Amino acid sequence: MNTKKMISALLVGLLVLSMLAACGGEPEGSGKPYIPVISKGFQHQFWQAVKAGSDQAAVDFDVEITFEGPETEAMVDKQVEMFQTALDKNPAAICLAAVDSKAFEPLLQEAKEKGIPVIGFDSGVDSDIPVTTAATDNVAAAALAADKMVELIGGAGEVAVIAHDQTSRTGIDRVDGFVGQMESKYPDYTVVDVQYGGGDQLKSTDLAKAIIQAHPNLKGFFGANEGSIIGVLNAVKELGMEGQIVLIGYDSGQPQMDAIRSGAQNGAITQNPVGIGYKCVEAAVKAANGESLPEMIDTGFMWYDASNIDDEEIQAVLYK
Repeated sequence: MNTKKMISALLVGLLVLSMLAACGGEPEGSGKPYIPVISKGFQHQFWQAVKAGSDQAAVDFDVEITFEGPETEAMVDKQVEMFQTALDKNPAAICLAAVDSKAFEPLLQEAKEKGIPVIGFDSGVDSDIPVTTAATDNVAAAALAADKMVELIGGAGEVAVIAHDQTSRTGIDRVDGFVGQMESKYPDYTVVDVQYGGGDQLKSTDLAKAIIQAHPNLKGFFGANEGSIIGVLNAVKELGMEGQIVLIGYDSGQPQMDAIRSGAQNGAITQNPVGIGYKCVEAAVKAANGESLPEMIDTGFMWYDASNIDDEEIQAVLYK
């Protein structure tokens, strides 16, 4: 083959490769549409339950997914890097539960310009770019937690909140839902403090102890995620105040479930993590196919306590 023919062959080959790359949506070596799922974490049992739902949707809708998240919810840069890597693969769509919505603004714009649909899930992302978000109605769920707390305390009193963060939609909405319900519906109750422990049990324990010591007449505590309420439980136990403060949590996990069964904790709000994972991938498939979607996909929530924790419908949405 002479030099001119070799150059022509190379140019044809490069043209074919560029056409294949432009098609996008499929991982290398796969004939299936590719949908990366980027969560706020990976190792925690909640995220493993979300992953199980995503995996099932991938089977049902015949797509290929990857599921990843940073080691901790404080690792914003790591999650941004994961999103950039996923975006560079030109997927059919991307599912995202953002640790910090503002950090994703440039990449969300890039996804929009590339025509890659972004689906929010769980905390979602505080932006107009995602086509939909599959999540719990956290404002309504936290309002239910407030209702239950008032029901359990009776009369009037001071209550407090330990939440995980002020940057994700879950952190913001759960605090707003609980505090808003207390302020608008229960004037005899006062939310004396709201603190943020990053979902870390040890930090949440220290924060809860400080709040209890500053407010000796405290009647109730709302822990807005699993790490937060476990920290509150530890603080109450260390201060020898078990049974003196109404404790309401969020999500599940074995320690929280054990505390509810033993009576150390009054109850909790559970999400449907498997449903969140399933619905976000289902929505991604529909978006990639050009189907219209609602702004929000409500994946539901339920109250559970010692009286119903072993009911079949509750057990189906709890994780250990």
